Amino acid sequence: MASFEKRGPEDRLLSPDNSVLTIIDYQPVQINSIGSMRHADLIKNAELVAKIANLYKIPIILSTVNAHTSRNSPTIPSLQKEIGDVPSYDRSSINAWEDKEYNAAIKATKRKKIIILALWTEACLTFPTIDAIAEGYDVYPVVDAVGGTSTISHETALRRVEQAGAHLITIPQLACELQRDWNRTDTVPGFIQALSEVGAFTQF
Repeated sequence: MASFEKRGPEDRLLSPDNSVLTIIDYQPVQINSIGSMRHADLIKNAELVAKIANLYKIPIILSTVNAHTSRNSPTIPSLQKEIGDVPSYDRSSINAWEDKEYNAAIKATKRKKIIILALWTEACLTFPTIDAIAEGYDVYPVVDAVGGTSTISHETALRRVEQAGAHLITIPQLACELQRDWNRTDTVPGFIQALSEVGAFTQF
């Protein structure tokens, strides 16, 4: 058995070396207004994506909206715990891409593949996704860890970003794409645990 070496900058798939995860507005007001999936599932799945990013040492760019004005609270504690100690870029703009500090933080990673979680799908996910794609980024919304105010709002927004060129992805696909090879033994235990948590694997 012989695997190829890492494919480098030309890699068309997501890898730990070419991707960045951004998590936008997982705050109480937004979560409580989600109507497209169970809130408990949304939170669990977002936490799992953060765990996967940390397993593969992918940088995380975190953002909130209106926490500084006290109109909203910061990122929910259980998700913040999984994300770890990273800066949080608080904004007034609905579109995170229009916030100077957030925009600079994404670009400072020098990574062109953006894995995105944002609430709501129809606004805070759609707007930066379309803008990032226009600037040459590949954007990957994790569809089982995002939500909208209604099922139709969520699904319509996903169609819009896909038509704009976004690459829709699920948690099991994300984990498999990052792991890629069972010979990467240091991440295998966490990989199996992540797939078990999302229900893709059943451990006996």
